[in-house]
Amino acid sequence: MKTLGAVLAGGRARRFGSDKAAAMLDGQTLLDHALAALRPHCDAVIVVGRGEITDWPRADMGPLGGIAAALIHASDQGCDQVLTVSVDCVRLPPDLRALLQPAPAFLATQPVIGLWPVAVLDDLKAVLTDSDDLAVRAFARRIGARAVASDFVPPNINNVADLEQLRDL
Repeated sequence: MKTLGAVLAGGRARRFGSDKAAAMLDGQTLLDHALAALRPHCDAVIVVGRGEITDWPRADMGPLGGIAAALIHASDQGCDQVLTVSVDCVRLPPDLRALLQPAPAFLATQPVIGLWPVAVLDDLKAVLTDSDDLAVRAFARRIGARAVASDFVPPNINNVADLEQLRDL
């Protein structure tokens, strides 16, 4: 199984108040932390929502738009599945990929952290073009994805205060 890792970095970060991906933690951006956390679990890693890989079908579709873009890219690159994380995911459990196998599955505490087979791309495109419910959990239910419990609870940085708390740890 060839796994593409995708950091979802296309959000507006309204609650954060500025570009969350560029926010600094321990001398590195949150984007750099997310990439470093994801790399050990994947054969290749991309950033979605910035630069050349943009959300599908357009921006402002939430995480599902980023997941769709990642699945399209994975299909084009001959990958079987995509492991997704949000841009504020600065730590991951060491056994993440094994924990989420077989796909589709996601962490129950953070559904954006998920393992999605390329085979669900058509289902996701249908949700993004025909549904009003763009929640990751709704999509996961539609495709029968498993919510995986784990003792690991990833940091969730929604605002500057959350980032400050993480700095203090």
